[in-house]
Amino acid sequence: MIESRYGILCGECEYRERTGCKGCTAIEKPFWGESCPLKACCEAKGLENCGRCGEFPCELLVQFAFDESQGDDGRRIRQCIIWCRGAR
Repeated sequence: MIESRYGILCGECEYRERTGCKGCTAIEKPFWGESCPLKACCEAKGLENCGRCGEFPCELLVQFAFDESQGDDGRRIRQCIIWCRGAR
């Protein structure tokens, strides 16, 4: 099951219960602000997740995945690959 547009596993997110977030595939705007550039890009291209993009992994996704404070050392990139392989 695809939980997010960019490889985050919403079921493991520490903010999900605290904020009532339903995951980026089910919300119009994120709980932290007006928009998420990764979600917006993916949806503008009509893609289920970033792994389906011809530019995957793009500079923006890599920047988020390896951000010192919010990154996950590339785990979200690997998750997008897993989702894409499972859908074949």
